[in-house]
Amino acid sequence: MLFKQQVWLRQKLLVLGSLAVGSLLYLVARVGSLDRLQPICPVESRFGAAHNQAELPLRALQFKRGLLHEFRKGNSSKEQVRLHDLVQQLPKAIIIGVRKGGTRALLEMLNLHPAVVKASQEIHFFDNDENYAKGIEWYRKKMPFSYPQQITIEKSPAYFITEEVPERIYKMNSSIKLLMIVREPTTRAISDYTQVLEGKERKNKTYYKFEKLAIDPNTCEVNTKYKAVRTSIYTKHLERWLKYFPIEQFHIVDGDRLITEPLPELQLVEKFLNLPPRISQYNLYFNATRGFYCLRFNIIFNKCLAGSKGRIHPEVDPSVVTKLRKFFHPFNQKFYQITGRTLNWP
Repeated sequence: MLFKQQVWLRQKLLVLGSLAVGSLLYLVARVGSLDRLQPICPVESRFGAAHNQAELPLRALQFKRGLLHEFRKGNSSKEQVRLHDLVQQLPKAIIIGVRKGGTRALLEMLNLHPAVVKASQEIHFFDNDENYAKGIEWYRKKMPFSYPQQITIEKSPAYFITEEVPERIYKMNSSIKLLMIVREPTTRAISDYTQVLEGKERKNKTYYKFEKLAIDPNTCEVNTKYKAVRTSIYTKHLERWLKYFPIEQFHIVDGDRLITEPLPELQLVEKFLNLPPRISQYNLYFNATRGFYCLRFNIIFNKCLAGSKGRIHPEVDPSVVTKLRKFFHPFNQKFYQITGRTLNWP
């Protein structure tokens, strides 16, 4: 009889222990990262609440990430949205480019911050005439649900090189903050080519070698008609943006450094966006298999970028690389002068 009671008691303790561990893991997953142990720091009021209400501390925003995830999946009703005081806000900051500069990596890394909510898809509102004609309310409804104290960020790399975009964004919000992530221009151009090449190969289509596209066969000079080359002339596009926005509203992110040392770059962005510092080295870990940093939201949930990121570039004739770098050099110097940020480009 005593033996049976002991067995029964042991089973009960095992069940209770399992429940306790399960509950703890659930709470950790909801809360976010170990940064929750830091003192509570409220999101500053300059983010602009939709209406007057007490600000939620960052710890509360971390805890509610799981709820926001459910709303993103469409598991919500109008009543739930109202009860949780959720809104769809126009972005307070936009990653405007540059294509193949690291825009997706930057957006995903900023999403580690509890006060940031990202638009998962590229909206292409300002660069697409058909979408733009649908109006600003259509654009707002494409944004994710968020709390009024959070800021929404979207990214569409085509914005940077599309002529109509600066004026259109200015009309929406003349004080918006603009994030621009750039890589060494020749490397970026080759990366651009590599993505297009991969798409052609998937469709069993042939494509010219990079050297034939980047260098004009008639003049043996750099082919500025080739889109991958034109996109890498950053000053040409930036000057168009400066007709509408002062340089103080731009922040330049070093895309090459974001690959090798992401944390210092993210801390600079936090400061630019007036966000309390929350992203730490804990949130970033190097994945040797993938060859770049992955994201750690908490002790349970990790995330790496899609396998298409970090493609292996084809070998390019060194003389073509040298010619391109020599071509981009004066444009790079002007870019440093305009932005006030000097980058370690050859």
